Amino acid sequence: MISPVIRLDDQDNVVVARVDIAKGTAISEEQIEALDDVPLGHKLASRHIKKGEPVLKYNTTIGFAAEDIEPGTYLHSHNISFDKITKDYRLAEDYVPTEVLPAEQRATFMGFDRGDGRVGTRNMIGIFITVNCSATVARKISAYFDQERLASYANVDGVVAFVHEQGCGMEMTGEPMDLLRRTLAGYIRHPNIGGALVLSLGCERNNLVRFFEEQGLEAGTTLKTITMQEVGGTHNAIKAGVEAVKQLLDVANQAYRTKCSSEHIMMGLQCGGSDGLSGLSANPALGKAVDILVRNGGTAILSETPEIYGVEQTLTARARSPEIGQKLIDRMNWWLKYSEGRDTQINGRVSPGNNSGGLANILEKSLGGAKKAGSTGLMEVYKYGESVKEHGFVYMDTPGYDPVSATGQIAGGANIVCFTTGRGSCFGSYPSPTIKLASNTPMYERMVGDMDINCGSVIDGIKTLDEMGQEIFDFVLRIASGEQTKSEVMEVGEEEFCPWPLGVTG
Repeated sequence: MISPVIRLDDQDNVVVARVDIAKGTAISEEQIEALDDVPLGHKLASRHIKKGEPVLKYNTTIGFAAEDIEPGTYLHSHNISFDKITKDYRLAEDYVPTEVLPAEQRATFMGFDRGDGRVGTRNMIGIFITVNCSATVARKISAYFDQERLASYANVDGVVAFVHEQGCGMEMTGEPMDLLRRTLAGYIRHPNIGGALVLSLGCERNNLVRFFEEQGLEAGTTLKTITMQEVGGTHNAIKAGVEAVKQLLDVANQAYRTKCSSEHIMMGLQCGGSDGLSGLSANPALGKAVDILVRNGGTAILSETPEIYGVEQTLTARARSPEIGQKLIDRMNWWLKYSEGRDTQINGRVSPGNNSGGLANILEKSLGGAKKAGSTGLMEVYKYGESVKEHGFVYMDTPGYDPVSATGQIAGGANIVCFTTGRGSCFGSYPSPTIKLASNTPMYERMVGDMDINCGSVIDGIKTLDEMGQEIFDFVLRIASGEQTKSEVMEVGEEEFCPWPLGVTG
């Protein structure tokens, strides 16, 4: 009979509930009795813990006992105190080069080879705006191209409006404008975008001409522009936009899928881990898939800097060089300064949903979230939306908020997003499909319309982490080859384009 609890390490003084545990339940393998009701994914003490002693999960401190705790006691934020812990960054000390498979042995998928080193998993027309003032026009143009009108373009996956709330009333130069421009440029250049239309009003601070000059963009057969004030306003801009998209569709429809090496897959890793089981199933299973991808020459991007707080030292130790490790520390220090005086997650607290799912504080969440990164070396650290050039496991600095984080990863080149969830995410993303990985079976069964893979099979004792990792990797290849994710079937992903709104509004 399968145990009602999971022990993660022999040194741990907590175990994790595999199922809902009722008060009085005998847990023979731990020689304890549950003194309280313990929900699925939550923790209970496996031995006596004195007040002030570390609470150990994964043989790592996730907090300190707020009181004397008896074996079998329900452990959560009410009796686990959060405090800073000493970190040894050990820059590059654990780095081991990954042995990448020879080119002829690497896995393949059916992708859109753009002929310049970029390979797409989708072929979409994107309508972009320099400023929110152009948002309605962009939406009206995209709405024109319904399924009936797109039926004759068999090789095109859709026409999508990527709108946002920025572009004016902001600093004319500096980090906020730089961030917005490189995010937009990253999407325009993205291998999943077969053609792009950029709409501007004409008087905005994110000036179209300056934007193109700064980002090295040039209008042509696959990139067109319209300025509303120059063509005569809203009606004329919509009419001109429809004609421009028709031209882009004709060009994009000439692309077709061919066999491509998995070295061209760039996977964005999303969600820190929203319940107590994410760090035991979905996240480490995704980490196994990441290791397989890296051995096949591909790339995986870990992000969400506030949600690796407390475990960043495990990544700096794996850095390819001390300089790369220091880049990550520098980004974490930026966040610590940025969050001073704010009630943000980096203060140790987690969201209400995370807390209900069994996570006591950010240390515990970070420990589970970092497991998405697998075990290979950290090859580079990027700022938000920067173009990812290195192959292998890399890091991109983003907020923890998933739409903003995924937008940065996609701007950097991610052509697949893998999203782990314990509470049940309904996220999707364009132009890069999102695969959602459920951490536990009850949630998967409840939200099967949104979930792509049930990693709860690991918790249920049906599959090993290695088996789950291989299943995820194989599924990634299928999605990259054109099979639709659950979010794509429901057409979720247009509203989730969210460039990081850093800075002030003037």
